[in-house]
Amino acid sequence: MKKMIFAPFLMMASLTIIADKSVADSDLELMSLYGGEEFISIATGVTQPIAKAPAVASVVTAEEIEKIGARDIDDVLETIPGLHVARDSTGYNPIYTFRGIYAGLNPQVLMLINGIPITNLFQGDRNVVWGGMPVQSISRIEVIRGPGSALYGADAFAGVINIVTHEANGEEHFEAGARYGTFNTKDFWVSKGGSIGDLKFYGILEGQKTDGFNEKIKADAQSLWDMFSGTNASLAPGSVNTQRENYDARLELVYKNLTLRGGLQSRNNAGDGVGTAQALAPDNRLSSQRFNTDLTYDNKAIIKDLSLKIQASYLHTTQEVEGDLVLYPAGSTGPFFDPETLLPIYPGGFPDGVIGSPEVYERHSRLNISSFYTGIDKHEIGFGTGYYYGDVYKVKESKNFEFPPSTEPPIIIPGGPVVDVSDTQKVFLEEDERINKYLFLQDIWQLANDWELTAGVRYDHYSDFGDTVNPRFALVWSTTRKLTTKLIYGEAFRAPSFVQTRAINNPLLLGNPTLDPEELKSYEIAFDYRPNYDLILNVNAFYYEWDDIIQFVSDPGGSTSTAQNAGEQTGHGMEFEARWSATERLKLIGNFAWQKSKDRNLDTDAANSPEKQLYAQMNWQFAEHWNLNLQANWVMDRNRAGGDARSDIDNYALVDVTLRRKSLWSGIDVALIVKNLFDEDAREPSPNSDFGAFIPDDLPLAGQTIMAEIRYNY
Repeated sequence: MKKMIFAPFLMMASLTIIADKSVADSDLELMSLYGGEEFISIATGVTQPIAKAPAVASVVTAEEIEKIGARDIDDVLETIPGLHVARDSTGYNPIYTFRGIYAGLNPQVLMLINGIPITNLFQGDRNVVWGGMPVQSISRIEVIRGPGSALYGADAFAGVINIVTHEANGEEHFEAGARYGTFNTKDFWVSKGGSIGDLKFYGILEGQKTDGFNEKIKADAQSLWDMFSGTNASLAPGSVNTQRENYDARLELVYKNLTLRGGLQSRNNAGDGVGTAQALAPDNRLSSQRFNTDLTYDNKAIIKDLSLKIQASYLHTTQEVEGDLVLYPAGSTGPFFDPETLLPIYPGGFPDGVIGSPEVYERHSRLNISSFYTGIDKHEIGFGTGYYYGDVYKVKESKNFEFPPSTEPPIIIPGGPVVDVSDTQKVFLEEDERINKYLFLQDIWQLANDWELTAGVRYDHYSDFGDTVNPRFALVWSTTRKLTTKLIYGEAFRAPSFVQTRAINNPLLLGNPTLDPEELKSYEIAFDYRPNYDLILNVNAFYYEWDDIIQFVSDPGGSTSTAQNAGEQTGHGMEFEARWSATERLKLIGNFAWQKSKDRNLDTDAANSPEKQLYAQMNWQFAEHWNLNLQANWVMDRNRAGGDARSDIDNYALVDVTLRRKSLWSGIDVALIVKNLFDEDAREPSPNSDFGAFIPDDLPLAGQTIMAEIRYNY
């Protein structure tokens, strides 16, 4: 195993030492080597060949997404080296885990849609009712592993994911498609592109509906409360609640230098996974309505050597409850125990269950201005400024409990009605706003024909926690025509979410308004080796220090926990990737990631993130119009959190197969997609608590699923 891990790195190091010092004869020769698909812009804001970009980055195109039979972006992101998609217990939301940086709400990853953040203030993630994101509207997915706060500010911490949708390029286009498969899963999409005079347009509507997979949970949080209180309320064993009904619509209009985009992500009838409080409640339903729009003016040469880009955007997002949200089922006493006697505060239990229905409504407005100046020889200087206004403008809650109990009698007693406590001091979250103003400066300096230095810094001022400055430096050496070497240093910060600073009246978790942002320092060395047009080999090594990690720390003499800057973690590792076009019809892709992260406070290995990942893909066009894609993903060596007495999390390997027939009839393609071919019992780690693990046997993933697909295009 050690030889497998270190041999590619040693090979790259040797190549660096013995490398021919000559460079390519011309930029055109360089561009032809990398090809049109291997370009990326999120590393600097300037489009560059990915091999020369000052970052460790990956790009997955729409063609590659189709070949692997992906339905959701998570299917795609799992193919990226060093990135694992874990699962949260609430709604089975994705936890995008880069290089050992794992946290339940996953706010350490910045997701962009066409370069614009979609971060929510409430939990700092994409949305509590995320519900996934379909892929038919996507042109490409760009991923940076490592910090990006010098360019993107808050939350560009462990990594940056940019979803680039299909552009309105004026080409006449129509496509419609549908899928049907296991768990009564139904997908459809229809898209149209073209032009009317100088106006170019592209629009798409996508829909997904599923009953959700039926894997079982043997025990849950209520099972534990039953042991304490002598009740028998738990609904475990029972199925996870992953049903949903999604509709996504996107429209792009382009007129000369102006681009107008609009998007809708409607999430309805969504299950809450293993329960919002990790107690099964199969009738719980959540919804979210998210609308975004942005207007961009982009002039590449407003005057000689100077570009100008002005972008204004707006995002409205909601977290809503359909009916009542049952936290603990009928007959439960809830987690309400006297801390001294450990006896239930409500020994009779709640006849209708413990009900708490939190809803959050947010508005986000952004204005960004940026320019690039090339009038100084060998320099491309970028600079810009921006303004962000975020507002949790409405918080609603109805519940049939009060916790912790006050000195006066509780306002609600078991068996009493559900009371709307919105706009009162008893609500779970304070309504508030956040303002961010920033400046950034970046210089891409061609030190010599084969040396390029990218240096950047960004200053951010936040209305609620103050100032932060984050630099980055990347030295890119074109070692030979075939080998590129990169040395990268970057710093990043993660802004505290509102649930961490403003949560009140919560049965378990309380906010802390004095929190500082989390901070990261990262060091990387990377090699990109392309001996010929058919083979690409990448290897990188990294080390990071993660400080002021926000964790909920148990309060003395009570059952609540309050957010504190309490954690520290370091990590190091290596990632390897190979892409080989063995023949014109056979392409092979493989990557291996190894990391070792340490919780410095506990002096133990960091929890939950895989220390090893191995991915392999074969794409074979075995006959005219026929394509077979086979991929396998191994997830290995995940540790438990300190104090968690359970045995280590089991490794798993998932194998997927996609068989596609192009042009079965004129313009009609069909496919058969099988996920988890061998019906592997794969599980993601469930969280631990002071009471132990509420879901002791972890979070099961879907078993074997089969989908049939048909699409028509012209």
